[in-house]
Amino acid sequence: MKIASLSHSKSTFFVMFPLIAMGLFVLLYLFAAMNYPGGSWISPHQDGFSFWNNYLCDLLDDYAINGELNTARYPARLALAVLCFGLLVLWAYLPNLFPKKSKNLKVMQLTGILSLLVLTLLATETHDLIVRIAGFMGIIAFVSCFVELYKAGYARLLALGIFSLMVFLINYYIYETGVFLKSLAVIQKITFILFLGWFVLMDVAVYQELKLHKS
Repeated sequence: MKIASLSHSKSTFFVMFPLIAMGLFVLLYLFAAMNYPGGSWISPHQDGFSFWNNYLCDLLDDYAINGELNTARYPARLALAVLCFGLLVLWAYLPNLFPKKSKNLKVMQLTGILSLLVLTLLATETHDLIVRIAGFMGIIAFVSCFVELYKAGYARLLALGIFSLMVFLINYYIYETGVFLKSLAVIQKITFILFLGWFVLMDVAVYQELKLHKS
């Protein structure tokens, strides 16, 4: 599978789609959360979705934890698909942010796109396997990106990216070991917010770079 970097001559308009996708994701997920029947692993009989106790993935399941048919699953799955497609566009354009082309950019682009494609399967019964595969490829994509950010002098983007990845690794450690498991639902959301913020800043940087070269 060969993925070429998108040319600077491409329209700068399409690279703004990830921002729209992330906004739609937030709106759709909030709508899904409001329609979640109830139940969490800590409190199976609770009413509705709990910020403190429910995982984001709970909204994707066919049945809520309280046993009722999950009426939130369709908007939640649509939100996931929109987000993954939006970030896929970002990752396809991302090499344009860096002036010096290298094989590392190809690794960054390929693993990032593959990770997002795998992540679209999160609603299936192989949830844990999907998390591990997407997470492994995602880490390779992020580390490759960090190398390029460092070489290009994007210090703030690099710092936020590294911090977000560190929080993600804490999240993953808790997920695998069960240590501080009661805190995982909140840490998961913090991790998500951090990465969304980083992706927004990255997308704006790519947009500005493409606009600069287009003018």
